[in-house]
Amino acid sequence: MAVSSACAVAVVPASASASTTTTAVGAPANIAPANVSAHCGWPVPRSFCPPATVVLDGDRLLLNRLGLLAGDHTLHTSLNALLALAQPDLTAGPWSVTDKTMLPPSGDKHDYLSLAPYWWPTQPMTPSNPWGCPYIQKDGQRDPIVDSIPDHAERGSAFSAIYDLSLAWYYTRDPRYAQRAELDLRTWFLDAATRMNPNLNYAQGIPCQVDGRGIGIIEFSEALTDVVDATAILDDGAPGWTRTDHGGMTAWYCAFLTWLRSSSNGADEAAQANNHGSFYDMLCAALALYVGQRDTARGIVQQAETKRIDVQISAAGTEPLEISRTRSWHYSTFNLVALTRLAQIGRHVGVDLWQYTSPAGGGLFGAVDFLLPAAVGGQSAWPYPELGFQQDAALDLVHAAADAGDRQARAALAHVPTPKTGDLYPIAPAAEQLDDISGS
Repeated sequence: MAVSSACAVAVVPASASASTTTTAVGAPANIAPANVSAHCGWPVPRSFCPPATVVLDGDRLLLNRLGLLAGDHTLHTSLNALLALAQPDLTAGPWSVTDKTMLPPSGDKHDYLSLAPYWWPTQPMTPSNPWGCPYIQKDGQRDPIVDSIPDHAERGSAFSAIYDLSLAWYYTRDPRYAQRAELDLRTWFLDAATRMNPNLNYAQGIPCQVDGRGIGIIEFSEALTDVVDATAILDDGAPGWTRTDHGGMTAWYCAFLTWLRSSSNGADEAAQANNHGSFYDMLCAALALYVGQRDTARGIVQQAETKRIDVQISAAGTEPLEISRTRSWHYSTFNLVALTRLAQIGRHVGVDLWQYTSPAGGGLFGAVDFLLPAAVGGQSAWPYPELGFQQDAALDLVHAAADAGDRQARAALAHVPTPKTGDLYPIAPAAEQLDDISGS
């Protein structure tokens, strides 16, 4: 696999804040976002420059701010739902991989550690066999022992808090939100005592079999791209966010991207044909775009046409590799989250995945349209096995397809249930996994 380890370095504007933060990740302290919009500079006032996000559309975020000023009811309702999530994040955390008591095989607490969620012991746990080995797989059934290691859960809490807090700051300009997001970022990624090493060597290991697996990368694949967008939002002039903070995050992302594209675990995940491969591509493309490797990002999105859509979506709109699972609805929506987010990255680099149709007739529009009867009518309209049907899991996908021009999706949108936490898509217009079965 061809790997580029070079990260773009751009000149910082004269107005950039001075650095006061020491980080453990080596990076120049005098750099600015490598993917900053070309039209953002003098004489354009900073307040009218969109953030250089990689999945989210920065131009749309800026338009949302104007819409909020104009009193748009939908945006205000969505923002209130976001602020309800962000409010407790002001006092929660911060979180760190060093919080765990169990050491990974490396002996370094700074390495992320998790266990495979669907593997179970077959023997009693005894002093001579503390894990109850050997282990067997039970698809879709999560072993409670997985939660004895906090890295996975804390990753979820930290990354969602960083995203919600950064968006809350962007729309309200309340400095409390930015400052808390910055604390969470520095704690997880930058501070020497608490930072995570930029690898997933020990993700989703199976006791007595393997220390870590490529499919463990899925634990970061969607959530970390939210953090990348949050970083880009903070780059947009957040109070307290320094050049060293930005440089440290860029260096971490670059190192992690290099690990993803050069490690054996990364190669294993890249080779996965199902949702794991889709999310791997989406993660690599997002990181590459943020650190200035635009050609790499563009190549990943273009390759997804034949490597992902041709393989994963039938002419009828089904996803054969996902409907065969015991959680067929979850995995069908989950895989489409990756592909629709990859399509959003594609818009930043001049590739429109929404318009691509495979030689067999499959495409993103057809895949979303296949979900619509169940998204509107419930589980009785879904013809495949599903252990825990959650109807609103399709909402963001219907939003995304409607935005891309799908008339069927647009007509169905008002009839898809809204999650209890509210419809966040208008204020954060990128598909998210709405039915979290942790450890997917």
